[in-house]
Amino acid sequence: MNWGTPPGPDPTDVGYWRPLRRLQEAMDAEIARLYAERGISVRPRHTMPLIRLGRRGPMTIRDLARSVEVTHSAMSQTVSALKRDGLVTTRPGADARTRLVELTDAARELLPFLEAEWRATEEAIAELDAELPYSLHDVVRDMERALRARSFRDRIADRIADRER
Repeated sequence: MNWGTPPGPDPTDVGYWRPLRRLQEAMDAEIARLYAERGISVRPRHTMPLIRLGRRGPMTIRDLARSVEVTHSAMSQTVSALKRDGLVTTRPGADARTRLVELTDAARELLPFLEAEWRATEEAIAELDAELPYSLHDVVRDMERALRARSFRDRIADRIADRER
């Protein structure tokens, strides 16, 4: 198998999902701007773990990661950033390998705003979705259904196999 550089344009110049990523990044930037206007120094991506901890109490990093559907590694980095920002503390868990993450008083003071912003954001997204000629929410559900019928991995592997023939 020869995996040398094929002729033609750089394939990374095409990015099917790039516009969707840019849209989400722009929307997150608008949330960050709202936070800054309110004097709240929380990154929007940290809002969900903070709310989870506020609602469900102290959790291990692993349980918190599972709860917000990210990897343990990603949550470990998030917890480190939240500790630096004075929003969480950690203490030993049930065994020497685990750490319990809990909110600080500073984070608890922010929770009412963070929850209000979360609800308002979900309402604004639903409003935006309703303005579209087709629902992005429905499109995502339809794509998930199609991927259950035939996995994304299989779709990619088939295309690679076609090129190898």
